[in-house]
Amino acid sequence: MTVLGIDEVGRGPWAGPLVIGAVILPSHENLSDAEYSEKYPWISELTDSKKLSVKKRETLNEVILKEAPATGLGWVSAAELDEVGLANALCLAARRAVEQVQKAHVPFNEIVIDGTKNFLAGTKLENFVTILPKADFLIKEVSAASIIAKVARDHYMYELDQKYPEYGFGKHVGYGTAAHIQALKEFGVCPEHRKSFRPIAEIISTNPSGTPSATSTTAIGNKAESVVVEFLESQGHQIIARNHKTKFYEIDIISTKANKIYFTEVKYRKNESYGTALDQITNKKQQQMRFAAEAFLKYRQDLQNFSPALAAAAVSGPNFKLQDWFEIV
Repeated sequence: MTVLGIDEVGRGPWAGPLVIGAVILPSHENLSDAEYSEKYPWISELTDSKKLSVKKRETLNEVILKEAPATGLGWVSAAELDEVGLANALCLAARRAVEQVQKAHVPFNEIVIDGTKNFLAGTKLENFVTILPKADFLIKEVSAASIIAKVARDHYMYELDQKYPEYGFGKHVGYGTAAHIQALKEFGVCPEHRKSFRPIAEIISTNPSGTPSATSTTAIGNKAESVVVEFLESQGHQIIARNHKTKFYEIDIISTKANKIYFTEVKYRKNESYGTALDQITNKKQQQMRFAAEAFLKYRQDLQNFSPALAAAAVSGPNFKLQDWFEIV
């Protein structure tokens, strides 16, 4: 019997994405238990990701991704989660993870999901599912799924920490710790916070802008991006991410519409004394945008069916008026 293990990471944090992992481990291939253990010694080390040290998780994550015949990661951004709700976000992430596994064309005849809810209910696979609390501790395939999901999400939050160092995302990875609460009181919320979660909603209710009132570059940039996000949503775009940043690149807004995924660069100018905002979209900048788009799509396998497109938006003036948004040819 071949098992597909599924586990989620990021259900409870106040910020960042929800991630679900899905893994099929190597089969016994007519090997005895002793031969199997000798060939794949790392499988015996798999357990609930929370019970492993960071170093051990990282090591096992590399081995799983290299040696498991099929793996998948399903991502749901904070913005998507706010739109569809947590319950639907879990189902959406699970389906995205399974779609990644199915691309490997590795057959399986049972799916084990950690917890008490069938995330695949309503799909053709729902009757193959076994729900098992503590499966991430009991079933090796689910342990592996919990590990790759945990490592992937943690890496995302570490990168986010570079963008918003004031929140300490690198330490609490979005959970509602005392330090996180204090940062929210001091700085307000950022675009990666889950606005549908009560603690964040309460902060926004006392500060409708959802961000600090300071006129810092970051605050201005966030406000300009919010104007563009509102426009894109009005045009039927689904926002995938905002302020996505790694050590190597940064993307202001990522959205999908129809069969395209758009990577939008937002430029703001207080006035046009030194040219328009779009004058900053030079050939060099376009090259950087293309690199960022390609790198992001390698990171998000679940979005590779979309055709990538670069776009630019101009916002200007004290009232943050949207001047233009267009696709770069």
